[in-house]
Amino acid sequence: MIKKTLLNDMMERLIIKSDSINTWLSKIIETVPRVLAPVKIGSKAEFKEIKDAGSVAYDVITTTSSIKSAAFPNTETLFAYEKQGLETKLYDVAEDNFLDTVIWRARPCDAVGFGPLTKIFNWDYKDKLYNERFSRLVVVSFACDKADECCFCTSVGGGPGNTAGSDIMLTKINDEDTLVEVLTDKGSKLIDLCKDCFTDADDSVDKESVLAKVPVKFTREQIHEKLAKAFESPIWKAQSERCLGCGACAFVCPTCACFDIQEDAHGNHGRRVRCWDSCGFTLFTQHTSGHNPRPTQATRWRQRVMHKFSYMPDRLDIYGCTGCGRCSRACPVDMNIAEHLTNIANNE
Repeated sequence: MIKKTLLNDMMERLIIKSDSINTWLSKIIETVPRVLAPVKIGSKAEFKEIKDAGSVAYDVITTTSSIKSAAFPNTETLFAYEKQGLETKLYDVAEDNFLDTVIWRARPCDAVGFGPLTKIFNWDYKDKLYNERFSRLVVVSFACDKADECCFCTSVGGGPGNTAGSDIMLTKINDEDTLVEVLTDKGSKLIDLCKDCFTDADDSVDKESVLAKVPVKFTREQIHEKLAKAFESPIWKAQSERCLGCGACAFVCPTCACFDIQEDAHGNHGRRVRCWDSCGFTLFTQHTSGHNPRPTQATRWRQRVMHKFSYMPDRLDIYGCTGCGRCSRACPVDMNIAEHLTNIANNE
């Protein structure tokens, strides 16, 4: 019988034996309509739907792309329509587009990314599609025991064991034992699927000692303070000279939420589609008149950094970066955002 070992109003700490994790995951796969987890594709990994507990890639630091598409798909139909004489009939998105979903082996930088997304999609208008998908997500994160040169979560208020945004967090303590922190009611329901897999965690279990060491390079507050005076700084041109405007950084980012609206029309019927966009694209802010208020890659790069570290904290009281480093890994010309932010923090 598992008793609740509450550290605060929401958390209980349990232990699962490493050889029982796949038993638990198999039960989740049997029970939940959709389970997304990192799956190896060549030498890299991406979040894919899994039907077998043995298909999860545990030997990668992180996936190439984030998991934001689980709540904010790269392309989605907002509604469909059909013209019937003088009338136009509208069709809402089908209910089967919304599946109860478990995200398995997210990283802390994935889980915390849903915070900025939720703020953005509920700022001046509550986005029904995003909120419905997000309400059906259960995020099972794995703390990081390894990091690479692109990781900088500790510089943006996170960390390798940060529980924010997770419903459950697993931390491998040793070869036999894994600490399970149950953080929400959604998480508790997953524990109930396989109660016999868990025992109570002793108070002496310390996860901090096994976490990856990620040095702090700057603070969000430093960047925010410097950006307040940097709108006309030459640093934007210097930093953006290699940028191709390809949008890879935005597409792999856990928090980028820019989108475009397209009409997919076919005679008397069609649909309105939302698809990912990027502030780095040349046409992103071009007006119908042809005028573009951000005509250079320097002004578009400035927008990207200012939006994440100045506009969002000022407007939404949250920062738009989780320090996952995906943008730096994906960049074809090796633009490293952590290096650029360190430069801004140290720029007088």
